[in-house]
Amino acid sequence: MFSKNYYIFPYEFNFVNIFNNYTFLGYYDDILLLKNPKLLSAISQNLSIVTKKSSVKDDLTSLSTSLNKFDKKYRSNVHQQDLIKAKKSKVKLIKNKQKSSDDIKDAKLFVNRSDNLFTQDLLDRSSIKSPKSNSKGKKKYKLKLESSEYNSLSQDYTECQNDTNFVQLNKNILLNRPISIHNLSLKISIPEAEIITYLFLNKGISATINDVIDLSIIRSIAENYGFNLVESPSLKDVDNYTVECLNRSHKTVKRDPVITILGHVDHGKTSLLDSILKTNLVSRESGGITQSIAGYEIVWDYQLKQQRIVFLDTPGHESFKKMRLRGAKVADIALLVIAVDDGLKPQTIEAINYIKDMNLVCIVVITKADKLLDNVPKIKQDLADYNMLCEEWGGSISVVEVSSMNGKNIDLLLSKICILSNTNNFVADPKELAAGTILEAYLDKKQGSIANIIIQNGTLKLGDLIACENLYGKVKSITNLANIKIKFSGPSSIVQILGFTSLPKAGSLFCVFRDEKSAKEYSLKHFNVKQLDLALNFLNTRITLDLSLEIKQLRLILKADTQGTLEAILDLLSNISQSRVQINIISANFGNISNTDVELAVATSSYILAFNVNISSHVNSLLKKYKINFKAFNVIYDLFNYVQGTMLDLIEPSYDKVLIGKAIVKTVFNMNKGIIAGCIVNEGKLNVKSYIYVYRNNIIVHEGFISSLKRIKNDVEEIVAINECGLMSNFELWQNLDKIEAYELITKQKTL
Repeated sequence: MFSKNYYIFPYEFNFVNIFNNYTFLGYYDDILLLKNPKLLSAISQNLSIVTKKSSVKDDLTSLSTSLNKFDKKYRSNVHQQDLIKAKKSKVKLIKNKQKSSDDIKDAKLFVNRSDNLFTQDLLDRSSIKSPKSNSKGKKKYKLKLESSEYNSLSQDYTECQNDTNFVQLNKNILLNRPISIHNLSLKISIPEAEIITYLFLNKGISATINDVIDLSIIRSIAENYGFNLVESPSLKDVDNYTVECLNRSHKTVKRDPVITILGHVDHGKTSLLDSILKTNLVSRESGGITQSIAGYEIVWDYQLKQQRIVFLDTPGHESFKKMRLRGAKVADIALLVIAVDDGLKPQTIEAINYIKDMNLVCIVVITKADKLLDNVPKIKQDLADYNMLCEEWGGSISVVEVSSMNGKNIDLLLSKICILSNTNNFVADPKELAAGTILEAYLDKKQGSIANIIIQNGTLKLGDLIACENLYGKVKSITNLANIKIKFSGPSSIVQILGFTSLPKAGSLFCVFRDEKSAKEYSLKHFNVKQLDLALNFLNTRITLDLSLEIKQLRLILKADTQGTLEAILDLLSNISQSRVQINIISANFGNISNTDVELAVATSSYILAFNVNISSHVNSLLKKYKINFKAFNVIYDLFNYVQGTMLDLIEPSYDKVLIGKAIVKTVFNMNKGIIAGCIVNEGKLNVKSYIYVYRNNIIVHEGFISSLKRIKNDVEEIVAINECGLMSNFELWQNLDKIEAYELITKQKTL
């Protein structure tokens, strides 16, 4: 707090500058605290106190002539405004002077300095209204703001005296994954430059603000700045899948069941669906495996009634875990498919865990029954080990043996589905606003963001305001499974919609709202939702305490057809060991390859990998022109093998050394081609390109490859024991009696 005295009139005034809240509170320990606030001032010796009465005019004249440079710089704003106005208009100056003099003539406003700052007389006069001015609104707002800041300052200052923990910050940092230096800086309120300096000076690590750092190094930084790193529990794959908009109705009617087919890869899930639908879906799948979540529906005659059944086919490959999870979350009944010749496998067990955690109604379907293998009892026993008892053993799980080849027991399976549907009474309210789940999302170059959704409650109509996490929009188009555009769709239906401004997150819930305000409020609650950051942070270049500066990087630009397949690719790549070569995802996105992707690949020397994406002729010519490493895939296995192989190619070969011979130098002579060591092989053999160690007094003085072997004057490939030879290597300091050990290098198999 600073104060300065001005002696304009017979009485002195203290003009007090109060700094902003931040400055005041940051240095409150250095301020003199007074119980009853007083004005403190230092009176300069060269200023004399005015003792005689003088007119206002004299005082103003005296003031203007006696001010030094400092006083002129910091003089009252009132006089500055008057001088400026005088230049613009003499009339305005006269009016302002009249107003000022009218106020000043009231001598009661000026009182002698008292020990009590807030005298009642001053408080009473402070309530006098000032005359209106042209800038009434602005000045009034400014005065009000200054007053509120002062009051807030006083209040905060008082609180800081009473609260001993006033400046204590929350020292815990909650993290469960690597983050960039920029994001860490925001979390702990430490400048990025300071963190980078700390890493360089204390850890010898050169980093930028965009580099992702590992938890080990985050802990080191946190401890250095007095923070405590708390590792938060990872998000569970299975959570309580409920939301208010799915449970807001009490007037319900029976709806069609949603059946999700789960199981291990190549256990016959799609073949089973082909047999049910009387289609040939398997022949249309790349590599003969399902790589996306797909919906189908069938009308089945059961007890003289037509029963509509909706099926969801899920991928069985381990990398499509999130797709299987989404399918399980929206299921009413799960079909657990197990091949009779294979039994329970990892993804079968994963599906069992989903069924148990979500309390799903389940039917076990044992496929490939036409193979006539007596393996069913073992499968039932294995299921019992996971607390899934079949009906024959006193449990509630139905087991049906089917054959997709000859259609055995397909009718029985559909009948059991209808029985379970009637027993469990799946209901919804078609009169409610629609709510459900985003199954998949992708970009269409002509239409934009497309979402495949399942409606779990209510009816979706054209023009509805739909919100999903941090996005909302108006439904512009609805297309059913038969690829027919419709105006509305009810519960238990899978449709394709157009309306979101950008891609919604696959697996997230959507709700329809009556007005835009409600949709906006819902979206704002999810404003900070990020879709692929977590996966990318685990994959991208990250700095660890044991990081080798020479570790190689494989820079990738990924393009996929849908969000689900991109998730699967990232999940698959995250399972590759990166201790020797690190994957750095420069970009991961959906849709076709663009010019921007090509430019980015050129700038970063990256590979472009495309999955189920069409390549235009223009882009293809650009890829060839700039010689970009590009590869397109339709099967996820092939992409995985290619990335793994490329990473192995970046690793320098390593060798096992096998001792094959020993020799001793007898003479050294100089030739035009270089220095030659005349040797005698006393054990084993020497080969051209053998790797040798040269010992002198049991100390290695040279190691390298043999470049040439001569027997008399002839070049030879090999010299065996008890023979003389001339030997050349990249070494010129040969001496007599140097000992040579020759090794054969056997290339080791490269591993990541």
